[in-house]
Amino acid sequence: MRYVKLGRTGLKISAIGLGCGNFGGMGSVPALFGKVATREESFAIMDIAWELGINYFDTANSYGGGLSESFIGEWLKQKGISVRDQVILSTKVYSPVGDGPNDQGLSRQHILRQIDNSLRRLGVDHLDLYIIHAPDPSTPLEETLHALDDMIHQGKVCYIGAANMPAWLLTKALWISDCFHLHRFEWVQNSYSLLDQTDEHEMFPLCQDQHLGHTPFSPLAGGWLTGKYRAGEPFPAGSRMDLRPDFRRLVSEKTYPALDALHRYATERGVDMATLALAWVMSHPVVTAPLIGPRRPEHLDIVNSALEIKLDADERALIAGFFNNGNPQG
Repeated sequence: MRYVKLGRTGLKISAIGLGCGNFGGMGSVPALFGKVATREESFAIMDIAWELGINYFDTANSYGGGLSESFIGEWLKQKGISVRDQVILSTKVYSPVGDGPNDQGLSRQHILRQIDNSLRRLGVDHLDLYIIHAPDPSTPLEETLHALDDMIHQGKVCYIGAANMPAWLLTKALWISDCFHLHRFEWVQNSYSLLDQTDEHEMFPLCQDQHLGHTPFSPLAGGWLTGKYRAGEPFPAGSRMDLRPDFRRLVSEKTYPALDALHRYATERGVDMATLALAWVMSHPVVTAPLIGPRRPEHLDIVNSALEIKLDADERALIAGFFNNGNPQG
């Protein structure tokens, strides 16, 4: 495993992070709470990730209705202080955690309440990384940034980041932090994959200019880049596309030919599609560490092989071209 610096900070995280969105559910969808990865399966996934050298675990207060954080906290308690001191914990706030009018968002009230709930479930006294899960148009950005700054001064948070953020709004956030001498967002966590190259246009130049880290989620585009979905065939029962139809937005009628081209090129290189797709994401110089979200322990098999693949600029462009010639993001 390689370890890389996160943005301007002195923090070192593994070059591939463990996304824990499948622990106790599938993301923040209430209908799937208690399904997907069970406690035992989640423990097995964390065991293997730790053995691989992954020290960066990413979750959210809303994943599995809180079960994801609870499973991680129980696993850390079982492992003991020597492991806890090495794991870099990242969690998020924003998504709904109840039915009340103040049970979501980025208000000071919601952040103060939810950070303590996350700390309790994770069984820790501070968070290494704390992320806003999405922008909140109903709350002034100044209010959110001041609240997060207070969390750092209180010792509850080390560093703050932003997810699902457009470049213009992140620029505004950095400006506000500079004006009010607040701790700023040090990295961004957006979707980035061969099927979603949007961040290359504005976000990557911003990250490069402001020395921000980038920890992309869905580097395999919800499983599309593993080859499990084929033209003319129904989505496998229990698959992400079966359970989360919102991920189908990434595809068009031209996606399947692009996937076929990726499969042929991966075969020529002697690797599988998923490994090559993950290596492609990692090969961008702005990317710090992609997050993979396994549903089963064997989904981590691609980690070491992806770390070994080196793609030069010409190979990156060739592979991207399979998708840029017709996919919705190209």
